[in-house]
Amino acid sequence: MSDILVHTEAGIRTVTLNRVDKKNSITSAMYGAMADALASAVDDAAVRVVLLQGHETVFSAGNDIGDFLNKPPAGLDSPVFRFLKGIATFPKPLLAAVCGPAVGVGTTLLFHCDLVYAGDNAAFSMPFVNLGLCPEAASSLLVPQMLGYHRAAEALLLGEPFMAEAALEVGLVNRVLPPTEANDYAQSVAKKLAAKPLSSLVETKRLMKKGQGELVLKTIAEEGESFGRMLREPAAKEAFGAFMERRKPDFSKV
Repeated sequence: MSDILVHTEAGIRTVTLNRVDKKNSITSAMYGAMADALASAVDDAAVRVVLLQGHETVFSAGNDIGDFLNKPPAGLDSPVFRFLKGIATFPKPLLAAVCGPAVGVGTTLLFHCDLVYAGDNAAFSMPFVNLGLCPEAASSLLVPQMLGYHRAAEALLLGEPFMAEAALEVGLVNRVLPPTEANDYAQSVAKKLAAKPLSSLVETKRLMKKGQGELVLKTIAEEGESFGRMLREPAAKEAFGAFMERRKPDFSKV
């Protein structure tokens, strides 16, 4: 599909969010396309590394609100959960290049990546509480692990953006670059990885993540159940209604 571009060359599968006119907001169909790109890469000998990237001005504004409300996730077999499980269990090196806004899943997916490179214009945010919802993509587990509890509470309870340098400080990103260089730099790192023995890369990643895989999947499922329930409750209805009506939400009665 044109909103997700998938290109495989020299051992690298590059998956590009290509809906810039909509700030790379992600639809159900886009989740499905990304899930398929990851799933087919697992057993494809021609793919040694996967790189996720957006545009130099925007990585992703998160879920496409209209599409999300019209087609909310229907269980753990829905495209969004297929994608989340795909990134959580992907055995080969998984990289990301992030420039501009990275909202919601645009940030939480990065906690499943092995290497992340950011433009100095990157702005990360997880505003789930502001939408009357809860974290997803196992971020309630992974964000405190990486950021520490108090910084995680600041990011998840306030839902306010933090910039590339702050992400570098806490270890969410490996390097900060000019936005025009981030995708190319990530591609150069992917080439280095693709030249290494795949069996060693896969085993090293497995050992580093050993013991956590089952917990991550369990957390994704638990978050998904809460997320689905909260989506039907008054707070989320007020938040999304306010968003569609371009007004400030009023949570005083919910």
